[in-house]
Amino acid sequence: MDPIVPQLEKETRRRRRRRMFDHARIPVRMMVPNFFTLIGLCAGLTSIRMSIEGRYDFALAAIVFAALLDGIDGRVARLLKASSRFGAELDSLADFVNFGVAPAIMIFTWGLGGHRSLGWIAVMLFALASALRLARFNASLEDDKPKWQGDFFSGVPTPAAAIVVLLPIYLAQLGLDLRDSPLLLNLVLAYTTVIGVMMVSSIPTYSGKLLGERIGREWVLPIFILVMLALACLVTYPYATLAIASLVYLGFIPWTLQRYRRLERLHAPPAPATPAGPAADPMNADTPTATTDTPNPAPSEPSRVIEIRPGEQKR
Repeated sequence: MDPIVPQLEKETRRRRRRRMFDHARIPVRMMVPNFFTLIGLCAGLTSIRMSIEGRYDFALAAIVFAALLDGIDGRVARLLKASSRFGAELDSLADFVNFGVAPAIMIFTWGLGGHRSLGWIAVMLFALASALRLARFNASLEDDKPKWQGDFFSGVPTPAAAIVVLLPIYLAQLGLDLRDSPLLLNLVLAYTTVIGVMMVSSIPTYSGKLLGERIGREWVLPIFILVMLALACLVTYPYATLAIASLVYLGFIPWTLQRYRRLERLHAPPAPATPAGPAADPMNADTPTATTDTPNPAPSEPSRVIEIRPGEQKR
């Protein structure tokens, strides 16, 4: 792990407590990450409009674009040392709209609107879960956690949940439309509810924060190729790429849970040593009694015989 990463995380937490408008003049670099956040918020609001109009291609593209910007603004803020309390609050508000409200409206207008009240309850639960997830995340920023826990999120993050919950729409575009059967549509209803519950759960999910800010020189070109390949697949085959990515992410969660438990056992504090001596054997009282009581009668019985017989002879 790059030793610079813990320093950056500590500096980011300190700067997030700092207010942005305390000074008369604000550096321009403090405003750059907020521009990315506002552009992403505009994309989320546009996605809501496209969903209401039934233009799901543009609505999905806007959510994916907002997710890409969400991954950029935080890193830009850390690189420019422009993290602030205002930016953190604005980012949380934008995430709630982009990855809580926009996907909920999209999945409701696409298919769950036929369930009326049940469909609305499912998407409302998803949106509320995203708000609770973001509030819990902001409240835990000041907590000092072990370094190894920085590589995990508690629950599914809202951008990933927004992409994963739209899996039925990807499948419909690939030829497997779950709206054709009422039973399958009920499955979409349950799936949306489960993803919402997973956001507020304590299931550890991989974050990738400890990958470091620096990479080896030999990995530069392969990473460029993989990123360009992923973007090309996303632009050329968007629904197939997003469907595969969603299934891989869901299948990756059990492995992440096992890895988290393994690291938790590895970094667990050692158990306190039990003091030795007679006081340390209360639970094994049955077994020592047979061994400790047997040698005592042997020396005591002959001593009693020696003391009693002279008394009898005097009588």
